Amino acid sequence: MSEPKISVITVVFNNEDTIADTIESVAIQDYSNLEYIVIDGLSKDRTLDRIKERKEIISKLVSEEDAGIYDAMNKGIALATGDIIGFINGDDFYLPGTLAKVAKTFENDPQLEACYGDLCYVKQNDPQTVVRHWRSSPFVPTAFEKGWAPPHPTFFVRRDVYERFGSFDLDYRIAADVELMMRFLERHRISSQYVPGVMVKMRMGGTTNRSLANIVNQNKEILRALRSHSLNAQLFGFLSKKFLSRGVQFVRGKFHTSTTEG
Repeated sequence: MSEPKISVITVVFNNEDTIADTIESVAIQDYSNLEYIVIDGLSKDRTLDRIKERKEIISKLVSEEDAGIYDAMNKGIALATGDIIGFINGDDFYLPGTLAKVAKTFENDPQLEACYGDLCYVKQNDPQTVVRHWRSSPFVPTAFEKGWAPPHPTFFVRRDVYERFGSFDLDYRIAADVELMMRFLERHRISSQYVPGVMVKMRMGGTTNRSLANIVNQNKEILRALRSHSLNAQLFGFLSKKFLSRGVQFVRGKFHTSTTEG
């Protein structure tokens, strides 16, 4: 059986200080059947220069205005030709061996439609210092009602799932990734597998955790998504379970000063 082709998509806007790390983390993956797509939102800094410095790694590059991060992600999906699609943002980076592990997971189960793993939040200027360790778990029905969701940068999905069930819903401005995973897993019950081990490091200060207002708005959108998919959207139960889970993750972060675990 041939190795599945993986399309990795990076959406970026004004990340000149971090985009080189993201691209390098893709370049060092020990996996050859790879398509790397970069969608730049017409950055105003030197992001595009940094991208072009590693143009030999990039299969497709688009630099144009978009309607936000999820519109850019949808552009990437439309360009992707791989069997499997994953996303790595312009201030995140893969751990070595991640794509080979993902490919093996799909090879071992031809019926598998998605897999995901763990993620660590790290300090913006010190990526070796872990702030929060996001350890996921196997999906069980109604898990999203309790504030559960896989880390989206570790969420790899077969391309035909997007073709059957749609891409990111642009009605959600800050939680379209959660809505999409909810739609795939809760509503359509695609087959998925949790792959233990850290796949991605994410720098603190991203869109959703940049401000209290963003966190509030994200949770409002998640509750709206729950209702749209006929799931329980009780505010108190959702938030209490979610914040308890996040608290545990921060405690774990204190005991993980590096993310070299597999």
